[in-house]
Amino acid sequence: MKGGIYMKKIPIGINDFKTLIENNYYYIDKTKHIEDLLEDGSEVILFTRPRRFGKTLNMSMIKYFFDIENKEENKKLFSGLYIEKSKYISEQGKYPVIYISFKDLKSKNWEGTIFKLKNQLKDLYKEFLYLKDSLDEISEEDFNKIIYMKEDANYEFSLKYLTEYLYKYYKQKVIVIIDEYDSPIVNSYENNYYDEAILFFRNFYSSVLKDNQYLERGFLTGILRVAKEGIFSGLNNLEICSILDNKYSSFYGLTEDEVLKSLDFFNMEYKLNEVKKWYDGYKFGNKEIYNPWSILNYINKKEIGAYWIGTSNNFLINNILENAEASIFEELELLFSDKRIEKTIYSDSNFYNIRNPQEIWQLLLHTGYLTTKEKLDRNFYSLIIPNKEIKDFFERSFIGNFLGNEDTFKMMLNALLKKDIVNFENNLQKILELSFSYYDIGSEEKFYHNFILGMVLSLSDKYYVKSNRESGYGRYDILLEPRNKKETAFILEFKVAKTENEIDKKIQEALKQIEDKKYDIELKNKNIFDIFKIAFVFYGKKVKVKNL
Repeated sequence: MKGGIYMKKIPIGINDFKTLIENNYYYIDKTKHIEDLLEDGSEVILFTRPRRFGKTLNMSMIKYFFDIENKEENKKLFSGLYIEKSKYISEQGKYPVIYISFKDLKSKNWEGTIFKLKNQLKDLYKEFLYLKDSLDEISEEDFNKIIYMKEDANYEFSLKYLTEYLYKYYKQKVIVIIDEYDSPIVNSYENNYYDEAILFFRNFYSSVLKDNQYLERGFLTGILRVAKEGIFSGLNNLEICSILDNKYSSFYGLTEDEVLKSLDFFNMEYKLNEVKKWYDGYKFGNKEIYNPWSILNYINKKEIGAYWIGTSNNFLINNILENAEASIFEELELLFSDKRIEKTIYSDSNFYNIRNPQEIWQLLLHTGYLTTKEKLDRNFYSLIIPNKEIKDFFERSFIGNFLGNEDTFKMMLNALLKKDIVNFENNLQKILELSFSYYDIGSEEKFYHNFILGMVLSLSDKYYVKSNRESGYGRYDILLEPRNKKETAFILEFKVAKTENEIDKKIQEALKQIEDKKYDIELKNKNIFDIFKIAFVFYGKKVKVKNL
């Protein structure tokens, strides 16, 4: 009963469908998509979605629906759900199923990864020990090699062999489910053994999914489609269903209707505009989607918070930010100012070229840090930051990676907004001293420009942050235009001194430039007249700040 002793529990971190149903957890019915899968003619489907959007739970649901083992017991799990009344309920319990998840298949080196994989395959084979009595002598020997983790076991073909054993036992083709297929590949990139991982997994996946006469259907999930390296080469039976596609667009994540039903079920008092601002904003295909992990945590905690960003180490994204060129920061500036950028986007990612600007935007999109606003042309989209939670991540990520001390950072920005130049300069000096080595700092102005730009982007809730735009008779470095025209605007101009003795001269040059070039015209034309003009001069790790 809603609100009574039978109130359902909130399924935070529950990824097993059977556990969720049998233990009275709240379930948002996604079984309509089983019907969609059965009407789909694709032999192998790869679903790519950001982490924590329900991939594992949905694959678990598919496993329990199709699995020929415990058929009658599993049928009870679907009681009262959409699929129970579908004509496709006749497909329930009809196929042997192999299910394996590589979500936690991570290690610092290839030796550690392959050892963990051998253990996983051993455990998988142990689920099917009853097959041994039906195997011929050679097959039984191969089976035992996997069970006992022998060095000469054929691990690359282990899933293919298992489909053969199951087919011969049940006289029925096999459904293969591989959850988070790309997790060990991304981890191998992070830890510098990518080539070894690709070489193994190319054969591992293709052996079971390509030209396998014992395969009924294959379902894979991941965050990315790893391309160019041939991991799916020749797999012409593979359909990709990414966030760009309309098919299965509501299979992962929550629609607004599902969110509203969930909030009402748990008697939540909420402001929909606030919930949308923080957790909505994703566009998968033609559907508006909310982040399910964040919604469940919001229901549990009963307060708005940044829940999703702490669920992984964000290595790829942090790696991008650390190595970003000036152009990346300039486009992030547009995104933080609630603008959109336009990019060519594909459904795959090339790790060999991951620092290429096109790959960077694709990666940010497919991992959930950006979303599409509109499809402009074939493979050409406008991109935006989906919601406040992701904006919050970018701010925290920049602080954590480049500024170190969050308290010093906040004191510095507060001093700026109060026009307290002395405390602003003191805290900025601390950040420069503690956060960078001399090897990090270049002699060019753009290094400092991007550094300050990254800091002030966190003010984008109150300011339109603009960089290198024309105004008056030149181009200012950074301008902070208040969203509320009654607030103070800021114009920031940067110079780099070649010697310490040159600092004061450069300060005067910067202040004179602001005035002579009339950088304030843009603001005055918008009836903003409270304008604070600041010059920065950098010399290595030293900084001097002065206002007009």
